[in-house]
Amino acid sequence: MQAKMSRRTLLAAAAATLAFATAGGAQAQEVIKIGYSGPLSGGAALYGKNVLSGMEMAAAEINAKPLQIGGKNYKVEIVALDDKYNPAETGINVQRLVQQHKTAAVLVPHSGGVFAVQGMNEKANLLLLAYTSLPQVTERGNKLTIRIPPDFTGYIAPFTKAMMTRFGKNVAMVQADHDYAKAWSAAFKPVWEGAGGKIVAENPMSYNKATDFYSGVSRAIQAKPDVLFIGGASEPTALVAKQARELGFKGGFIVLDQAKLDEMAKVMGGIAPLEGAIGVMPLANDNRPEAVAFVERYRKLNPGKDPSTEISLNYSTVHATVAAMKLAGTTTDATAIRAQMEKAFTTLPAMYNPNDIDGLDSKGGTIANTILGTVEGGKIKGQFLRALNAGK
Repeated sequence: MQAKMSRRTLLAAAAATLAFATAGGAQAQEVIKIGYSGPLSGGAALYGKNVLSGMEMAAAEINAKPLQIGGKNYKVEIVALDDKYNPAETGINVQRLVQQHKTAAVLVPHSGGVFAVQGMNEKANLLLLAYTSLPQVTERGNKLTIRIPPDFTGYIAPFTKAMMTRFGKNVAMVQADHDYAKAWSAAFKPVWEGAGGKIVAENPMSYNKATDFYSGVSRAIQAKPDVLFIGGASEPTALVAKQARELGFKGGFIVLDQAKLDEMAKVMGGIAPLEGAIGVMPLANDNRPEAVAFVERYRKLNPGKDPSTEISLNYSTVHATVAAMKLAGTTTDATAIRAQMEKAFTTLPAMYNPNDIDGLDSKGGTIANTILGTVEGGKIKGQFLRALNAGK
């Protein structure tokens, strides 16, 4: 009887040990938290949700395979907070992400918010992933900032040449009034005027707070422009273009790279009302193999929806950030992770790099051969930015 009791006790102890070991194994998988602060409500909500969609797609792919860094098992979690496109809210959110969630890196998809975070990220040892093509973001010398899209100033000369050639030299500026649009307009004006053009009206509008732009657009059209300079998030930018057409405007549109032609077309009832527009080529129209494959994967996960460039670029950035952590052997040392971001981007497998990012420049901005899109004859036609800037 005593022997049986001993065996039972031994079996019970073994079962308890196994349960503890199993629980310990589950707990051994630690979490890498990558933060996000961007607009998830208001006029720019679609834009912010697209950015987040790309990040979450990358996290799901990473978590589908074993991930080891420094001998430990990890999974990736995206922690998202809504800042309503308000830089003051961004600063508060990022402090919360750092203090409460211990985020290793934070992605912010608007320049005002990026600048707010740059006031504290180096001191907080926080890697800032800045989704804005504003060159000042990396020119300020912040050593822990990565600028995700290429510098927007490379678009301005090709945009100017194309619009002047096709429509004429008079432009009315009715872009959004947030920091990014202000920077775009400040860089655009001297190039347009230097090419012999004239700015016949300037009427920036609050794209994120309004849906009726008739009065502002009407004032601009009264100046008889050949071209309208427009841009902010896709939905309100589309409303500006739509209302311009309804008011009889027949000219072309220069579309800031934040807005996407394919998303605008959905709001406007098709691509035809955007005839004569120039902007960044929609990813769904990009015929590079990696882009085609990414679009197919995204559509399977999101039936009826095409991925935008903000989805794909931020998808690639999450993959590159985790790759940099593996190279650095740490998930917490932002300086070490930042030092590996160049190698992480250049060695990123093609399937994770649909925009063909070549790497980083010396200041931390991505380098890529962006394709521009022009609407001609009811179709979007593409041209490589490097070829256009080389005069080819």
